[in-house]
Amino acid sequence: MKVSDRIDADIKAAMLARDKEKLEALRAIKAAILLARTEKGHADLLTEEVETKILRKLIGQREEAAAIYKQQNRQDLYQKEVNEARYISEYLPAMMSEADVIAVIKKVIADTSASSQADFGKVMGQAARLLAGKADNKFVSAKIRELLD
Repeated sequence: MKVSDRIDADIKAAMLARDKEKLEALRAIKAAILLARTEKGHADLLTEEVETKILRKLIGQREEAAAIYKQQNRQDLYQKEVNEARYISEYLPAMMSEADVIAVIKKVIADTSASSQADFGKVMGQAARLLAGKADNKFVSAKIRELLD
């Protein structure tokens, strides 16, 4: 089931349960997906990869806002943003374990015959494609640098 289909069903369930906070987060996801669908150059249907990028962007926005609210001692708004980020993250695919990510990186290094930091771009490009939506790019980048030393 696509993310957009799950969201529609969960919006109905949240409305029936009168869960205002969850409903707000789900409506934000739906709005972002609808906006992406109507952008020039996009097909009416979005791929799962594009939907995942949208969800990650929404979570990033919530985390950034939460950090600002925490800094300003606005606990009520901070908690709202944290909860919304948690609701949104439920729709993301499961992240790969650290060991699995390292195994993929080692395979990419072997496939590209990379041996030094000069080959970082080659390795990162392929690893980013293979691990898109399955691992954090900052973590991938750090592990590639570590393994290329």
